[in-house]
Amino acid sequence: MRVAILGFACGAAVLQVQAQLPSPSTIAAFAVVAFLLCFLRGVPRVAMAGALAGFCWAALLAQLALAPELARADEGRDITVVGTIDSLPYRFEQGVRFNFKVERVPGEAVAVPPRVSLSWYAGYGGALRAVPDVQPGERWQLVVRLQRPHGNANPHGFDYEAWLLEQGVRATGYVRAEGDRNRRIDSFVFGFSNVVEHCRATLRERILRALPGKQYAGVIVALVVGDQRSIGQADWNVFNRTGVGHLISISGLHITMVAGLFGALASVLWRRSFFTGAQLSLWMPAPKVAALTGAVVALAYVLLAGFGVPAQRTLYMLAVVAAALWFGRLTQVSHVLCVALGVVVLIDPWAIASPGFWLSFGAVAAMLFATTGRTVVTEPRWRGMLLVGAHTQYVVTLALVPLTMLLFSQVSLVSPLANALAIPVVSFIVTPLALAGSMLPAPLSTLLLNVAHYAVQALAEVLGWCAGSRFAVWSAPTPEPWLFAFAAIGTVWMLAPRGWPHRWTGLAAWLPLLTAQPSHPPPGEVAVTAFDVGQGMALLIETSGHRLLYDTGPAYTPESNGANRVILPYLRARGIGYLDGVIVSHSDIDHAGGALTLLDAVGMGWVASSLWYDHPIVKAAPHHVRCAGGQQWTWDGVRFEMLHPTMASYDDPGLKPNARGCVLRISAGEHAILLAGDIEAAQEAQLVAGSAPLLRADVLLAPHHGSGTSSTPPFLAAVCPRLVLFQVGYRNRYRHPKKEVVERYEKLGIERLRTDESGAIMLDSANAFAPVAYRRAHARYWYGN
Repeated sequence: MRVAILGFACGAAVLQVQAQLPSPSTIAAFAVVAFLLCFLRGVPRVAMAGALAGFCWAALLAQLALAPELARADEGRDITVVGTIDSLPYRFEQGVRFNFKVERVPGEAVAVPPRVSLSWYAGYGGALRAVPDVQPGERWQLVVRLQRPHGNANPHGFDYEAWLLEQGVRATGYVRAEGDRNRRIDSFVFGFSNVVEHCRATLRERILRALPGKQYAGVIVALVVGDQRSIGQADWNVFNRTGVGHLISISGLHITMVAGLFGALASVLWRRSFFTGAQLSLWMPAPKVAALTGAVVALAYVLLAGFGVPAQRTLYMLAVVAAALWFGRLTQVSHVLCVALGVVVLIDPWAIASPGFWLSFGAVAAMLFATTGRTVVTEPRWRGMLLVGAHTQYVVTLALVPLTMLLFSQVSLVSPLANALAIPVVSFIVTPLALAGSMLPAPLSTLLLNVAHYAVQALAEVLGWCAGSRFAVWSAPTPEPWLFAFAAIGTVWMLAPRGWPHRWTGLAAWLPLLTAQPSHPPPGEVAVTAFDVGQGMALLIETSGHRLLYDTGPAYTPESNGANRVILPYLRARGIGYLDGVIVSHSDIDHAGGALTLLDAVGMGWVASSLWYDHPIVKAAPHHVRCAGGQQWTWDGVRFEMLHPTMASYDDPGLKPNARGCVLRISAGEHAILLAGDIEAAQEAQLVAGSAPLLRADVLLAPHHGSGTSSTPPFLAAVCPRLVLFQVGYRNRYRHPKKEVVERYEKLGIERLRTDESGAIMLDSANAFAPVAYRRAHARYWYGN
């Protein structure tokens, strides 16, 4: 059975890296082969049968999930829908966000997917409007504008489209301000999921009312109902740098603890027949009652948690153990883990692509390998438990190093110390107090929740001190598969049973993993990565010994921007912790939105911009210079030339920021790329008149994202590119690039690539700037659907 389950998981994993789904006939053929293999003996045949079954099952669920879709012709049009609030709403500064279960589309011949994600903004339409207090289970009539699922596609970035597919969300959009057309129809529609979400919302509201304005109220909410969205990015940085992020959620440890507590309580009360003298133990053994109670409590807690992968894994493991106790069939621990794995993949085959899946099952598998049948407690009870706990933490810390480097390109060096403190505080103090405080009546609830908050606050201060150290985190490039496998073998060697020869030599297998260096172009060549940051600009330029970032992407929300969502994850995965230079072309938020975050996160040599000296970015820069035409330098045989703006333009305060944008030309041998920022027709004419010979380039970053005020024919004739890049957002409100501009490039025979269609675009002068589009090179079956 274990081999078949492992094969099933592998087959589902293979499906998640396919560019296209197999045809129904192929799925049927694979299913028949899997069925026939079930009648043959042998581990390879069983594994192959499981793999084919997993592949077919995942493909079938994927086809069913992709079937409901919004027609492209219906994107962006006003549609009236009736349905229920289907998730825990998230309130943010501009409004509220929630999932909506569509029941019908009155008076419309439109096929709307059954589940959509909506945002309701307070400031839509140019005037502030109060957003209603939407609650789970309410039935509403709403006027919405929808679009098909789309997210930024970048190397080492978060795949938003895959996440939406896993959630069953097949369209996103926002609520239109349409007066009485948006109205609540029913205050509550009974249904199992609605009841669960309503309970979660009630508990969250009780916590927030008891902790108004408290910094770590979001952590308490996360521990009770699994909603982590109110935790600030700065706090997440501390938790991740100290390796305690797994505790700031309803983890397997918390579920096991709560289930065990209620199971033990049920056992005690049942043995005493609830003090009635009814002798209930003669009717049903107390261990069975404890097992059933623990499983039911675990299920309730997992439902409150939002059914995340770590919570699911714990629930299924506890359920298997409870079933074994109930039916009197003791089972091996490895069987329990494999059954949990099989159930998770059976219910949610997309979970196998999430980091939490691998970390969760990896940690449990490591504990089983290193402790089952070996841990013998000979010390006094309290000391023995302490030693077992310390050994378990040691095992998990070692086991997850290669996996953490593969998934996050870094490992926390202070994690053992931080977890030694955080695990008992969060698990045995904060979580019980938070659970009790969220359910007991006031004023006791307020008292308990405030005590829990004080404990989190004290813990956060210690963790902040640990995270502030330069040596808190070890970073290296994301390892190649063979390098990860080598390090994993070394880890297994280190965790082998006592007496295994030279276990410490397993550390040698980590050295290539931890000491790997970032890749570089060869001398004299340049590599360019144009990120998919939505409606904004951000490009990384690399030579053999230097790195330059041109623009920093847009600001999406007060805490989210192109830097922390796209650029920094990419730099971290590449092992890049220092930028020699950053150019912020001008002050518009779609170009400068991530600059302050970037300045705070990575080291850099200098910042060049056209910003005024009192701008926050200029003040935060380690060394600032103004962009000016005529500036030039050479890095590793690659020439950089600033063509615009002129120094005289800084004396004209009436100029728009676009007009003073930094224009940079980069040339490596016979090949060049021109980064034109947001300049418009007047600046293009100025460049043609004064610097026409310097404009010629193989690749052009379209001025102003392809707006109708740029890309004039004389300018294009002077540049004479063979490829133009449009860094634009999907269905952006400016409608960039403009149709007439695209046609202008098309008539000139210039190849056109858009980041909203191609994802990130990689160019390399060694390959004559032949473009590599991420969505093509890393194609997945959910792209473009």
